[in-house]
Parts: sequence; structure tokens; C-alpha cells
Amino acid sequence: MKVKLSLIFSMVVLASMALAQTWDGADDLPTNPLACGMSSGGGEVAMLDYNGGMVSGGMSMAGEDIVLIDVPKLVGIGYFAATTAGQQKAAEQLGNVTVTTDAPTEANIDDQIAVIENYIASGNINGILFAANDPVAIAPVLRSALEKGIHVVGYDANSEPDAREWFVNQAEFNGIAKAMIDSLVAEKGEDAGFGIVTSTFTTPNQARWIAEMQAYQESCYPDMTWLETVEAQEDAVLSFNQANTLMNKYGEDLHGILGMTSVATPSSADAVTQAGLCGEVAVVGLATPNAMKPYVDDGCVESVVLWNPVDLGYAATYVMRAIVDGDLNPGDTSVMAGDLGELQVVNGSEILLGAPFIFNADNINDFDF
Repeated sequence: MKVKLSLIFSMVVLASMALAQTWDGADDLPTNPLACGMSSGGGEVAMLDYNGGMVSGGMSMAGEDIVLIDVPKLVGIGYFAATTAGQQKAAEQLGNVTVTTDAPTEANIDDQIAVIENYIASGNINGILFAANDPVAIAPVLRSALEKGIHVVGYDANSEPDAREWFVNQAEFNGIAKAMIDSLVAEKGEDAGFGIVTSTFTTPNQARWIAEMQAYQESCYPDMTWLETVEAQEDAVLSFNQANTLMNKYGEDLHGILGMTSVATPSSADAVTQAGLCGEVAVVGLATPNAMKPYVDDGCVESVVLWNPVDLGYAATYVMRAIVDGDLNPGDTSVMAGDLGELQVVNGSEILLGAPFIFNADNINDFDF
């Protein structure tokens, strides 16, 4: 009997280990991993037919004053404060755009939808800028806006394509994935074991990055070991605790933590610092420079992957103005975005901001956001 119980226990453990290797947090869309090698890369742009939504009716407002509401995932964090700053900069330059940011203080899709519904009902807006907490759940309210003649542009985190006209993509998903994995390999080697701290398994941009990370890692670094993905809800305390959970659970098998949000990455770095594991557990992730400077300056973090969120908000505002003015239409291959110059259209209805950027000790103090 003891032998049978031992065998059953062993089978359960093996089954649990196999289950743990599932890439939690990844979506099931096709992937397009970039070529192996140490460069961040932006990927090849895909020229597809326009697949965005269409706004209904409404009189032309070309050149006229427009009022926009910006509804990011949440307010109160540095990342979306930076996108708001970019929107305000663009509005000031354009002179005929007013933008107000209003969103929940937590990344809750139901609360985000309620904010959008209230502004649609007010009848006082001409356009909506958004970063989705859930691409499917947010789609109906955005479609409702389009049907009422309100223009809709996404940035940072997409909705279903037909629920908005255009989406400003901060970087190609496979480019972000490559930069993240290459940075970890540069620090901890091609056989590193790692965990991921994300916000939720349904957050669209993070799910896409994780799927592309899996495809790139399996193709280029098959000896790496993914240990687990944990959710942290864009919450600093929970992100800190989840990073500690990974360190306590996997011990010496954990060589790196990949942070998928501007909250998760500094919180993970703080957890590694307080655990006295700087140098043993690498932290690589998406975050703003200001949040990461203490950890980069003290040598606990070597690589921070991002784009400029100020530019992201800036571009989204210029894209909205171009739509209203008739300067951006289905089938166009580029759009002018003020100081950013000409931005390319990719994947049918996305505007590409550019390739990811790696912040490190050599350059991080040159930036202030």
C-alpha cells in the first residue's frame, strides 16, 4: 500500500509540474518570433487591409476645436501620468484640442467601462482615447461611442479592432519580447530559469508580449526554464509580494524575474533588493526610468525595457486630430505626428511608435519621466 501511495504521489507531483509549464498569461493568437541574436529589433511591419471600426454620421469638424476624454487603465501611476503629459503637450501644440484624463484608481475593467459610458451619455465629447484593461469587455462600449459619432483611438493596450478606429502601438509585440528575453540572457545566460509578474492574464498587450516571449525563447534559447507567471493587478504591494513568492518558491532555480508592467518591475526590484539577492536574481522588465533609477544606480537592475510613454500619449492625440481633419483614412500607410514626424501604419489599423529602448546605467539618468 505504501508503495502504491508513493507512486500516486509521484504521479501527482509530475502532473503538477507539467501543468506549471503552461504559459499562463499568453494569448492564443499566432506568433511571429524575430531572428535570434542580441538586438532589440522592432520587427517587420505588416501591411494588411484596414480592420478598424468606422464612426457613424456626424458633421465634419476639420480644423475645429474638439474635446477628448482619455481613459487609461487607471490613474495614479507614473506611466499613465506620462501618457497624459504627452497628450497635454500635443493639445497645446495643436491649439484646437482639449484633453481630460479620467479613469479608475485601480485597473478594473467594469469601472473603466462605467467612466466611458458616463462621458458618452454626457454628449460633451468628440473623441475617446483609451488603454484597455480587457480587449473584449471594453469593445461594446467603444462600439457604442462609434455609433454615436464619437471618434475612438486606443493606445498602450488594444481593444477588438472593430471597436476603435486606430490603435497606437508602442512597439511591435515581437520586438518587446525579443528585447526582454535577450536582456535576461545577457545577464543570466541561456539556461536561466525565470518567472513573470504580470497584471492580469487578460490584459491584452501583456498577454501578447508573453506569447511572443514564449515563441522567441523556445526558438532561440530552448534551455531556458519558465517557472511560473503570477498576476499582480497593477498593484505595487501585490507585485512586491508576488516577487517574493517566486523567490521563496523556486529558490536557486529562479535566476530572473520579468516584470510586465511599470508597477511590477520596480516592485520586483524592491523585493529582490530587500531579500539581499541582487546579482543572484536579475530583474528585467517594462518600467519608467524614474521608477527604476534607484535600482539601476545601485547595480541591482541592469536592463529596463520600454518606450517613451510621453511620446505614446502625444502620438495618440495627433492621430485623433488627423482622423477628425481627414488626414488619416483607411488604407493610408503613414500619418504625421508633430515632433515625432511620420509614423508607419502596421497590421491594418495600428500606428507604430517605434522599436523598444533599453535603459541602463549608461543612459537612464538622461531621462526624466
